[in-house]
Amino acid sequence: MIYKIVHRTTYKYKYPVSMGSHVACLRPRSLPRHRVAESELQIVPCPAVMTERLDYFGNHQYFFTIEEPHEELIVESRSRVEMQETSLDPSLASTPWEDVVKGLPEDLSAEALEAYQFRFESPRIRLRPEFARYAQQSFTPGRPMVEALLDLTSRIHRDFRFDSKVTTVRTTIEEVFRKKRGVCQDFAHIQIACLRSINLPARYVSGYLRTYPPPGQPRMVGADASHAWVSAFCPGIGWLDVDPTNDVIPSTGHVTIAWGRDFGDVSPLHGLILGGGAHTLKVGVDLESVEP
Repeated sequence: MIYKIVHRTTYKYKYPVSMGSHVACLRPRSLPRHRVAESELQIVPCPAVMTERLDYFGNHQYFFTIEEPHEELIVESRSRVEMQETSLDPSLASTPWEDVVKGLPEDLSAEALEAYQFRFESPRIRLRPEFARYAQQSFTPGRPMVEALLDLTSRIHRDFRFDSKVTTVRTTIEEVFRKKRGVCQDFAHIQIACLRSINLPARYVSGYLRTYPPPGQPRMVGADASHAWVSAFCPGIGWLDVDPTNDVIPSTGHVTIAWGRDFGDVSPLHGLILGGGAHTLKVGVDLESVEP
């Protein structure tokens, strides 16, 4: 399966911006389940300077500066991604979750050492007893890691209501937890906080959902915009992605852009401007399958 992805961001400013410096994290990652065939970034006005690099987590980032006065900024990312079907081997899913907690500090493999850094607090995710108690309703003694993880994913999907008007990017996860409402970013943060609060490594994943679902399947929440989900580390399996917003294991309908400790590490577009005053923001995402 091949996807064509178009992510268009438009800022309109009340007053002219004389200069702006921005960072874009919009190029999909190449993974075992999907490969980036091509990717380009189109920016209007044309940047005076633009460079590319990989960040600490291996995400692709563009740094660009616009040095001419402008009242509108358009950033459009276009990509083609080739997907491969993947499935979880049930024989690898039987490790009790407590063994993951106990064994990770003693595992000196490169994969385990990378995972260990995702056990701790991050700027947008705090570890709290209430998150641990919520997680422990799924992570009961001796329960297999994957089974408990999927149960927690289902409970968040059931207990929290999707509502785009209740939260902003500055809303704390403690407030989301009290209100039981939010968006995909909030639900991902909640699940990560629950996992880390019981000493399990988990990271935040940003990406896209298939805009048009296959015939007979429901449209998933989060299409037409950037999406977020969770990746938890399971020895013997590696990183297992789960989507609490839709209660699914991401497969051919999810495309990964980046991962980090929380949203702050993988924001699609951010920066500093001189001038501009108030502004409006419009974001649109299309991810649709195309003929090979």
